[in-house]
Amino acid sequence: MRRSRTLLFVVACSLLAACSSYKPSFINEYRIDVQQGNVLTQEMVGQLKPGQTRDQVRFILGSPLITDIFHRQRWDYVYRFRNGRTGAVEARQFSVFFDAEDRLARVAGLAEVGAVDELNTTVSRSRLIDLGTLSAEAAEQPLVTEEPGFFRRMMNKVGL
Repeated sequence: MRRSRTLLFVVACSLLAACSSYKPSFINEYRIDVQQGNVLTQEMVGQLKPGQTRDQVRFILGSPLITDIFHRQRWDYVYRFRNGRTGAVEARQFSVFFDAEDRLARVAGLAEVGAVDELNTTVSRSRLIDLGTLSAEAAEQPLVTEEPGFFRRMMNKVGL
């Protein structure tokens, strides 16, 4: 009886030690890139002009991440990117200030806001398809329609 308790205790300690926080250097968990906040491009910032209304600024830059109730004349656009592989954190802040008539007075923060390609967003990985450069021959060809599948045909027979 005493021997089985000792054996059970040794097995439990061994299993508990297997769950320790030490990990060998060749085992690495996958960590994703975390992107938070507003992505501002240089083109967006370049469209800002003094005297624009709040609605115009919101249309150009999007909704601000921070609107402080104590500083109603200030909008803050904050961006933070944490690289999953290296753990390096990149943070940017861009502030927009309005005057008493709710017109754009000045901006502060990073004047050289990074390009979209540099920020590792999904936008940089998307494909751009220009539909305005179709040739005349391609435009005259009729569109090929796809036949409905089995399920859609049955739904059409039922009337749905």
